Amino acid sequence: MRKSREEVLQSANTILGYIEKKTLTETEQKQIVEDSVYNFTHYVNEAILKNRKSVSTDYSVVEWVGEGAVFRDTKGDEYIDCLGGYGVFLLGHRHPNVVNAVKSQIDRYALHSQELVDPLRGYLSKLLAEITPGDLQHSYLVNCGTEANEMALKLARLATGKKCFISMENGFHGKTFGSLSASGKAMFRTPYMPLVPGFQHVEFGDADAVETAIQKLIATGETVAGIIVEPTQGEGGVNLAPKGYFKRLREICDKYECLLIVDEVQTGMGRTGTLFGVDHFDVVPDIMTLGKALGGGVMPIAAMVARDHLWDKMEENPFLLGSSTFGGNPLCCSAAIAGIKTILEEDIPKQAEEKGDYILERLRKIQAQYPQVLKEVRGLGLLIGMEFTSNELGYTLAKLLFGEKILVSGTINNAKVIRLEPPAVISYEQLDIVLAAIEKHINALAKQQEELAVN
Repeated sequence: MRKSREEVLQSANTILGYIEKKTLTETEQKQIVEDSVYNFTHYVNEAILKNRKSVSTDYSVVEWVGEGAVFRDTKGDEYIDCLGGYGVFLLGHRHPNVVNAVKSQIDRYALHSQELVDPLRGYLSKLLAEITPGDLQHSYLVNCGTEANEMALKLARLATGKKCFISMENGFHGKTFGSLSASGKAMFRTPYMPLVPGFQHVEFGDADAVETAIQKLIATGETVAGIIVEPTQGEGGVNLAPKGYFKRLREICDKYECLLIVDEVQTGMGRTGTLFGVDHFDVVPDIMTLGKALGGGVMPIAAMVARDHLWDKMEENPFLLGSSTFGGNPLCCSAAIAGIKTILEEDIPKQAEEKGDYILERLRKIQAQYPQVLKEVRGLGLLIGMEFTSNELGYTLAKLLFGEKILVSGTINNAKVIRLEPPAVISYEQLDIVLAAIEKHINALAKQQEELAVN
């Protein structure tokens, strides 16, 4: 219900008072928690409260401060973040290099005029051309990963003049119509049917199935613009590509003159132990999409990066792909530029590789000891999946870990696979705390399983 001017100003002043205060009173701490639950129920979406994989029954905690590999609630209690915003916080929360760059930029100007050339968009695009594989060159900057994938699909059709796409079962590319059409999970797709036509899904990891699908489309008079694929499926359950898979996809695209689109929104910027996921396979895509960690864990930004020759049809009308009011704005670009510098200076890919190996070694020992609970452990770098023998066991572990002030989560629609995506800046001491808690609770779950079997 619409409120009076005075009532709205009073509400805004109260909220800004919380934001601007360095220390909250106990009364204010409780009030913020109560307000948050009420506001999400009545003004956001109550389902968000009810479908969180680790804390759906706990409404007493709201996130208030983030720093490094931890965040704190309004009471000051500290939680180790092993979810990392599903890949956003590769550099941790509020990395000082990134925060300083954004502060410096906001003291100059925050958003661009839309008409003049804004330098930071050009600088960031140049840096992306310098760090991405092969001859990827032109960037289209947007706000989030699904937008980047939309742009990739549009460019593929424009550049090739062809229509259809091959995408993967269990793949996830976003929730706007084009990206959702490429995604391969029925849960997300079914409510919005019919989606954009021209997408055919095949099993991830099966290159022969990709080629067969293309052959059948061509035989029935269709044309194929591209293949869209993740180097490692994150939301799909941390599914790793088999050896030789991406080499074959590259060969197939070259053979049938279609484009290889690699979605690096979650795997890019060092998460998997190399700067980009495709670096594991020594393959250069035609189009790459980036997001999540690109903003340095401070600002939201995503990008589509493409090879030069694909841009030919864009010269007469640079807005054929669409235009984004906030895409590539100065604040986000400053964060991404500082993020790239920090990723290279601190060798974040190497940190992700070494810490990922450390986690995997420990988890595999736990899995070998308790296979009745933990079915499989897999991952690359700091994108790690623990697959449990049931959804209930995974969900229970996530809740138990949250009770120990450790945040993990399942995939969006189930908890059978629990993802570990901590910041690369997490310390080994913090990792030891997390791994000890995982082992303790899996041990307890195994004992419960044994007792149930006996009874």
